[in-house]
Amino acid sequence: MGVPNIDSPEEEIKKWLNHIAVICLSEEFQSLKKELESIYLQSNLDNVRLAAFQDALYAFLAQEEDEQVYSSRA
Repeated sequence: MGVPNIDSPEEEIKKWLNHIAVICLSEEFQSLKKELESIYLQSNLDNVRLAAFQDALYAFLAQEEDEQVYSSRA
């Protein structure tokens, strides 16, 4: 699923938001976010919870993109 741009139809944006919500509610996402929060707390990083959330979400989206590229080559 590609990232929608500002001109995307409303339905495409709703699908994208639903997809992100499913990721964020997953056990794997929550586990990674908590692990990152723990690491970031030790690093005295500002906005630990926000940084962990963003990085975990980015990791999941990047992984999906990599899987899509890999599957299209196979």
